[in-house]
Amino acid sequence: MHGSHAMNKNRDLDLLDRLADAASDAILPHFRKLPGVVNKAETGFDPVTIADRNAELAMRELLAAERPDDAIFGEEYDAVAGTSGRTWILDPIDGTRGFMSGLPTWGVLIALADESGPTLGMMCQPYVGERFVGGAEGATLTHNGETQPLRTRPCADLAEAVLASTGPQHFEPQDYAAFQQVATRCRLVRYGTDCYAYAMLAAGQIDVVVEAGLKPVDIAPFVPIIEAAGGALVDWSGQRIGPTLPHGFAGQVVAVGDPTLLDAVLAALRAA
Repeated sequence: MHGSHAMNKNRDLDLLDRLADAASDAILPHFRKLPGVVNKAETGFDPVTIADRNAELAMRELLAAERPDDAIFGEEYDAVAGTSGRTWILDPIDGTRGFMSGLPTWGVLIALADESGPTLGMMCQPYVGERFVGGAEGATLTHNGETQPLRTRPCADLAEAVLASTGPQHFEPQDYAAFQQVATRCRLVRYGTDCYAYAMLAAGQIDVVVEAGLKPVDIAPFVPIIEAAGGALVDWSGQRIGPTLPHGFAGQVVAVGDPTLLDAVLAALRAA
């Protein structure tokens, strides 16, 4: 790697950590101490809290100061155009329902994308103290000051797989019928995992995640994390999600730790 390229990568990683620090500082004072929740959906329930908004503002302020030429695509505020060809994709709290319930299943999601899609990503869980990072140099988990490599685990048989998804209520009926075709073929199904499902897949604890109705901010950092850890992340037609982010993504996701599982999962989805 050329020196200037390596220096830029190191600067991006350093900034990634400082963005996570800024978001964490804005969020943790409110965890398990929320004064209230706002429903931002016209129909149904799509919660947002003061912690979500403060955390995204903190990250945007840091980016405006240090990367004024980069674009910003965030969950809570309007997109900011850039001139560098790079876009920071921000979800200050993925898993707000878990956050408002006092469960540590939420995370700060940050990705850096270029014309090819996300190239650097982090899932930070400030309360637990875990940071999952992925990029061209590989995937790592940092916890309690110790960093270790992330690797998905082998699982060539769907009947042996652990499947995760945020919850049945997040699927349209037709999509849920397709999901059930996968679920009935797996050993175990876990709900309520939000962004932690993808992190645990990268860490070799979960084998498959199937979801629909996601936004670009929900999945962007997991493209480099999961792919660098040895897994695959595609839509329900089998196409890589990375190049569709953040503007061409349709919301359906299949993540597998062992890429040899992919054909079986996609075939099950088509069986509905």
